[in-house]
Amino acid sequence: MLYYLSKIFWFCVQPSGLLLILLIGGAVLLTTRYRKMGERLVLVSAALLFFGGLLPLSNWLILPLEERFLRADLFGQQVDGIIILGGVENPRVSMGRNAHAMNEAAERLTETAALARQFPEAKIVFTGGSIAVFSATTAGADAAKPALLDLGIEETNRLVFENNARNTWENALYTNALVQPKPGERWLLVTSAWHMPRAIGAFRRAGFDVEAWPVDYRTAG
Repeated sequence: MLYYLSKIFWFCVQPSGLLLILLIGGAVLLTTRYRKMGERLVLVSAALLFFGGLLPLSNWLILPLEERFLRADLFGQQVDGIIILGGVENPRVSMGRNAHAMNEAAERLTETAALARQFPEAKIVFTGGSIAVFSATTAGADAAKPALLDLGIEETNRLVFENNARNTWENALYTNALVQPKPGERWLLVTSAWHMPRAIGAFRRAGFDVEAWPVDYRTAG
């Protein structure tokens, strides 16, 4: 229940959801005796849409998140494992069309393929279950598996899939229990740069010491 409430809450407070609520609320109030308030809400939502959509405000807000964690120094050092956070795949479309279906975060897979070639002994762990709220769907890991195989990562015991996690905290918790990292091992965490602070925090809280390998940058620095 808490998971579903968190999804509904985030939909309401994220910028796109908040703008939609303001716009609908204002439109409804226009038909009541609170017309003035309705006009203000419509104007506020239009102004926020203008500033957020046409001006570089979103870049200014996301830049500190992307700059928080730089890529780990890999020069002359061994990597024991690479963890990919789900969210790059569209399992419903992928399974329905029997084809790869990725979103704008596809670098999570392509960068991992490059790292896998650079460190052929490293384990590759993809973590991602079903995030559907109102319907059952295929786990993200099931859609990511054929994509990783087609990117050249062989289906051996180095390739591991965790298909139960529904959010970042569960990614960290379930992956830690699955791989049981040993002291001194070096694990890279691959996720979108803007998402890395949240992901690193979740893994640290779960007791899994990982190093950042941010991808899917939205700003040029």
